[in-house]
Amino acid sequence: METLENLRIVVLMGGPGSERQVSVASGTAVLKALQSIGLNATGLEISDRKPSLPADTGLVFNLIHGTFGEDGELQALLDAAGVPYTGAGAASSRLAFDKNLAKAAFLTHGVPTPASEILDVSAGPRLPSFPPPFVVKPPREGSSVGVHIVRDAAEAVTAIADAARHSPDLLVEEFIEGKELTVGILDDTALPVVHIAPRDGFYDLSNKYPWMSGGAGSDYYCPADLDETTTLAVQQAALAAHRALGVEVYSRVDVLLDASGRPYVLEANTIPGMTETSLLPKAAAAVGISFPELCRRIAELSLRLRQPS
Repeated sequence: METLENLRIVVLMGGPGSERQVSVASGTAVLKALQSIGLNATGLEISDRKPSLPADTGLVFNLIHGTFGEDGELQALLDAAGVPYTGAGAASSRLAFDKNLAKAAFLTHGVPTPASEILDVSAGPRLPSFPPPFVVKPPREGSSVGVHIVRDAAEAVTAIADAARHSPDLLVEEFIEGKELTVGILDDTALPVVHIAPRDGFYDLSNKYPWMSGGAGSDYYCPADLDETTTLAVQQAALAAHRALGVEVYSRVDVLLDASGRPYVLEANTIPGMTETSLLPKAAAAVGISFPELCRRIAELSLRLRQPS
């Protein structure tokens, strides 16, 4: 089998979706990291669904967040072309990207997750069967695009109408008050828990990427200040979600922890942010894995999985 040192690695970034800027930031950081450890890596920024890869591409490091890159479409194209790529495959990407499908998988496999229902808004906004507070989510968007926390009936219709601009089949979940946590998974192992503390509101696009939006931002604590039993419960819930979706190589699983110390899995991100200050790299750094080494490990594990022996 080829080694990374003998391959051209194409770092794919950009894409046609709403997370393009974030993807370019991730791609630029990973490209720099791979080059810093002597690997033959080149960047390729795209804006459509037709990546024109160099003929000698040995591995695609996929950093297209959201639409096209994270929903299984790109993975299917690369599978058909016989080009190895990093991270989740086509089937697990489709499953994890669609929050409605992922929720069903969590329930089937006993993963703790908030109660929910799918709301058909194809004929116009309507209310769920349970009262506020609840969370409304378009099922196939990332970075909290179109997500609303509805705390009273007066704001429900407006919130649902806004979310419906993104999808006709919304996921509505019970609102869990608690700590926002995230757990990186690398090679079927849970990394230290990260506690996310938004400075204003909840962990939406503006608080995730204040450099894009001018938002208040968030503070991050890793390892999270949790007792050993709670930490293990959160990590086990995250790993169970990763496995329930069949995700390969790595992911980052978002979890809410209620006041009683019970974890509730929200979703798994198959292509999480990958700048040096992103959450998965923070968790890896907490166990002594540098950012370049994390990038190398993701590439090596992926190549081992997909390259013909």
